Amino acid sequence: MEALSPFELEVARLLVETLRLEEIQPEDIAPEEPLFGDGLGLDSIDALELALAISKTYGVQLRSEDKDDQRVFASLRALSQHIAQRRAC
Repeated sequence: MEALSPFELEVARLLVETLRLEEIQPEDIAPEEPLFGDGLGLDSIDALELALAISKTYGVQLRSEDKDDQRVFASLRALSQHIAQRRAC
């Protein structure tokens, strides 16, 4: 399995802690694995909780009506890249 970058691991930890995914270790999330559906199996409520945690932690707003949401939430890697590009310094 491909290793996570340090920032991907940080976002994976936020994801696991926010959504209380006790059965999943952050380092076990594959960077390209889908977050929804057959991947981690997240749903729209999870997306809202995660978006709020990302906003609080990184100052990046993710809006439910954004046309890019499907791409942004496609995988841990896509989400991490989106946050890294837009986070408050």
